[in-house]
Amino acid sequence: MRIRTESKDDIDSVHQLLLRAFGGEDEKILMERLRIDPAINPELSIVAEDNGIVIGHIMFSPATLNDGGTLYQVAALGPLAVLPECQRRGVGEQLIEEGKKRCGAHGYPLVFLFGHKDYYPRFGFVQARAHGFEIRQFTVPDEVFMVAELHRGSLESMQGEFRFHSAFEGLG
Repeated sequence: MRIRTESKDDIDSVHQLLLRAFGGEDEKILMERLRIDPAINPELSIVAEDNGIVIGHIMFSPATLNDGGTLYQVAALGPLAVLPECQRRGVGEQLIEEGKKRCGAHGYPLVFLFGHKDYYPRFGFVQARAHGFEIRQFTVPDEVFMVAELHRGSLESMQGEFRFHSAFEGLG
């Protein structure tokens, strides 16, 4: 298996992967919206390829954290998708770890997500509200709103209201 940056040739494969993994159009629409924004770093759209077939994909997009009027640039993870027949083989783990490494290298101190409470903690994600972060853009339970520290000390030194990229708005 090879982890690499998504190329233009992967777009159709990624869309099919998203449809198979999620069973709906929301993630495909989200990716289409993110791809047209020039502020999106293409290095943060990553695929897992096995024998020439895209079996996994992850995207990290820019987001903001408003700490009393001070705006910080942070990252948001989503979507993450792995072909159903390739799950439980470490594909998602490799995509997450590579993405976190790239986000940290690009200066993002934190990465946020909405995700499964039992899956993401093994990759360093913790409940965001327990660390002083809030979200008003969407209504979600505490256990699925998570954050991971990419630069040491960021969880202790930052707090405030997290906001996803506008591409996330209006989806299911």
